[in-house]
Amino acid sequence: MVHAEQLAKELNWPQEKIKRTIELLDEGNTIPFIARYRKEMTGVMDETLLRKLVDRLNYLRNLDKRKEEIINSIQEQDKLTPELEEAIRKAQILQEVEDLYLPFKPKRKTRASVAKEKGLEPLALAFLDPNIKKNPEELASAFINEELGVANLAEAIKGAQDIIAEILAEDAQIRKLVRNLMWQEGIIISKAQDKEAVTPYEMYYDYQEALKNLPPHRILALNRGAKEKVLQVKLQEPEEKIIALIEEKYMSKVAVSCQEQVLEALKDGYKRLVSPQIEREVRNELTSIAEEQAIKVFAKNLYNLLLQAPVKDKWILGVDPAYRTGCKLAVIDETGKVHDIGVIYPHPPQKQTKEAQDKLEKLINKWPIEIIAIGNGTASRETELLIADLIQEKDLPVQYIIVSEAGASVYSASKIAKEEFPEYDLSLRSAVSIARRLQDPLAELVKIEPKAIGVGQYQHDVDGKKLDEALTGVIESCVNLVGVDLNTASSALLENIAGLTKSTAQGIVKYREEKGMFKKREELLQVPRLGPKAFEQCAGFIRISQGDNPLDNTPVHPESYSVAQALLEELGFTLEDLNNRERLNELRQGLQQLDLKTTAQELAVGEPTLKDIVEALKKPGRDPREELPPPLFRRDVLTLEDLKPEMELEGTISNVVDFGAFVDIGVKQAGLVHISQLGERYIKHPMEVVAVGDIVKVKVLDVDLTRGRISLTMRGMN
Repeated sequence: MVHAEQLAKELNWPQEKIKRTIELLDEGNTIPFIARYRKEMTGVMDETLLRKLVDRLNYLRNLDKRKEEIINSIQEQDKLTPELEEAIRKAQILQEVEDLYLPFKPKRKTRASVAKEKGLEPLALAFLDPNIKKNPEELASAFINEELGVANLAEAIKGAQDIIAEILAEDAQIRKLVRNLMWQEGIIISKAQDKEAVTPYEMYYDYQEALKNLPPHRILALNRGAKEKVLQVKLQEPEEKIIALIEEKYMSKVAVSCQEQVLEALKDGYKRLVSPQIEREVRNELTSIAEEQAIKVFAKNLYNLLLQAPVKDKWILGVDPAYRTGCKLAVIDETGKVHDIGVIYPHPPQKQTKEAQDKLEKLINKWPIEIIAIGNGTASRETELLIADLIQEKDLPVQYIIVSEAGASVYSASKIAKEEFPEYDLSLRSAVSIARRLQDPLAELVKIEPKAIGVGQYQHDVDGKKLDEALTGVIESCVNLVGVDLNTASSALLENIAGLTKSTAQGIVKYREEKGMFKKREELLQVPRLGPKAFEQCAGFIRISQGDNPLDNTPVHPESYSVAQALLEELGFTLEDLNNRERLNELRQGLQQLDLKTTAQELAVGEPTLKDIVEALKKPGRDPREELPPPLFRRDVLTLEDLKPEMELEGTISNVVDFGAFVDIGVKQAGLVHISQLGERYIKHPMEVVAVGDIVKVKVLDVDLTRGRISLTMRGMN
């Protein structure tokens, strides 16, 4: 199979497994399905490697397509030679292919093309002929032609030089050489447009750094500063070394009589054509590298955020704080159903503090509320103070937590929110969303455009399409890892399940509303437009907790039910025992002592598949997020002014970026733990030691009240 050998080498994976995986992809199987249920075929390839394979395969296939287009184009011009075709076919990257195509690419009018129209190409080639005996003036005299626009010797020579300059600019070898030298020895230089201006870019007002040392987040900062017209940014290449190498290639073959004119043309070609083009290419490549890293960071943060532990079996009061329009309230039960709503006005201009606290106390006494979720937007800290005072004063049996409300307003105005709560206004929907995202982060956050969730760095500066693709993949991974309850999941959650679409997800919800609860997975085949292929892809990722078959509440795929039942029978158990706590404990002990290799041979099933079945049978209905630490709840408030150096605190990682991690320690501003303060040992990236949602111990290093900045350390805190 085309590309299998190359991908096997690049990914360090068996070629036969790569080949089979490509076949699975081409057959329309989804990444989550392949990763989970086709382990024997792929060699137990995980989703990360699978996605890398897909990206690389798409690149190579697009490269092949582009090669064919270019070869056909050159062939149509009758300029394709066997050597050129071989060079194009052997090229490993798109840039090499485009460099080879450059001399044959249809282009707009240039100085060289004008000179060619004047009949000066033979003169340019004569200048480059090592055997030529005449001097430039003698050669040029034969090309003076007023009808063609060549009035004198100077114009003829200049036209020939323009052609030579373009020959250099279209030399693939020279372009590669200049590009490599730029990467190895180039420097990025940044200057302020106005040195007196106060901006976030002051560290770049007089700045330079070698390209090979430039970290990705700095590239995006420089790009943003240039875009906002605060900075002037340019690249500086080792010009003398480049010109010397150009001379070495060309001048040794030029007759002495023409060397002056040719050297002048080569220098012009480099400075006017090659250097600006390569600078643009390198700047674009730098940006691409930085965007890739930013997307990677955002994706990892989103993954960890979505997989935070749900707060199950709790009644929650969601609070969306505000000043003039009041704090919106929403009470939800363990299932997320809304039981009460309201508005309080404790802050200016109304300042109805007593009335607000009375209303909060009544709600807490009326409903079995255990946790108050406060949005972290405008008036958040004032609202926190109000609630903390109330809890302490009345000794109420509740705790509170500050919840990121990033994207809540986006959700509130969305079609999903309107369908869920047509009777509520936008702000009340936000209060519900804040409560629900604490109760089940995954189920609620999938309703929001990923870019609006607010974890990452410079996410608004990167390629929107690439970001969307990456984040969609993350959501898909998370939803399929956890699985969804077929009888309670929203269509927004269901549409992320492997094999389902927006249309089929809505069809499932509609079927559920009309026919009642699903009793078994096979009923999905009765949903309109949900065929056997879609069922095969999605079946293992959906759960039915009170269905006819206990296996429907596990990740065991229906295609493996016979194996699971045979395994249970061999151990002396039945399917019904999965719903019996005592028998289930006995089953776990039996499964623990199982010889996987021998049993896999007896049941004629792959060992990886059997291992997954065993794990699924040990914990029917398991939610992998439950094994994570719960969120950090509070009963009292801390202010920025309370913080002092050496103070030790506990906080939650709210964001991870290239240069460190931000920690919510319960004050208005998240504190920064710089990468150098994350631990005793050297680390390349903060993600090696922390993740969004982690609860960590930190020590205050410094507090800048003026700028609202908090510096923290994790050194010596373990």
